[in-house]
Amino acid sequence: VIRRVIGLTDVAVGTIYEAANGQEALKILEANSVQAVFTDINMPVMTGVELLREMAQRPGWNDTLRIVISTDGSRLRREEARELNATLYIEKPFRPEVVRDVLSQIAGAGAC
Repeated sequence: VIRRVIGLTDVAVGTIYEAANGQEALKILEANSVQAVFTDINMPVMTGVELLREMAQRPGWNDTLRIVISTDGSRLRREEARELNATLYIEKPFRPEVVRDVLSQIAGAGAC
C-alpha cells in the first residue's frame, strides 16, 4: 500500500525496498543505505516496535528517519515509538496526501 501511495505522490524518491516483517527489514537495512523507514507496528515474525528497538541500538542508523504507520494510535504506543526514535507516527486510515507531505519534507531536506 505504501509503495502505491508513494507512486501517487509525484515526489522523486530513490530505491524503494519492501519487507514483509521487521526481520526482513533489518536484513535490508544491513545491506543498503536507507534514509527513511516506513513501518507498521503489527507485523508477523518481528513487529514494528521490535524493529524500532533494533534500529535504536545501532549507532550507525541514528540518521535513518523512522515513520510509523499503524492502526494502533493509542497514547502508549505513540510514546513507545517516540522513545525508540520514531520521527513521525501516522495513524491508519490515512490520506495519501499525508505520505506525500512527509516525502516532500524528506526530499526538501535532501534525504530521499
